[in-house]
Amino acid sequence: MAHRLVLRRVWALSVKDVRRLPSSPSTVTIPSSFSTSLHPVPSRVSFLAPSQTQSLRHTPCRAVSFNVQDNEDFTERVINSQLPVLVDFHAQWCGPCKILGPRLEKAVAKQKGRVAMAKVDIDDHTDLAIEYGVSAVPTVIAMRGGDVVDRFVGIKDDDQLDSFLSKIIGK
Repeated sequence: MAHRLVLRRVWALSVKDVRRLPSSPSTVTIPSSFSTSLHPVPSRVSFLAPSQTQSLRHTPCRAVSFNVQDNEDFTERVINSQLPVLVDFHAQWCGPCKILGPRLEKAVAKQKGRVAMAKVDIDDHTDLAIEYGVSAVPTVIAMRGGDVVDRFVGIKDDDQLDSFLSKIIGK
């Protein structure tokens, strides 16, 4: 039990706290009050020095989709896009949207960069929803070169999404 408490406290340290630790000894002393009679706790726990943590490799994670921030962002990233863009009009309160969203992201990820996906929350961007004739959610609109190429309303299964995307990319 004491080990868990110690581990929780160690893991709870923020990055700022770890960087404030002395880098030369790179150890922290644990008070003896944390020891138990069943399992002795070492009096020192090692941490990586800040220079060692910066040398760890991070693999870049490329996002499959992006959230539209405003009309300018929509124009720049969707209308002016070189790639075909799948625009997912959704709402936080919409149950089917929560089911379709991950399916869309999975289908777009299978295309390996040949299509982009934009998410538009209709409660935040009502003007975009009205402009593109969205009367129900989820509505998915496929755009190429700023023009609407195809659309559907409601939930689709994985095979239907794959064929929808292949039609968009093939056009």
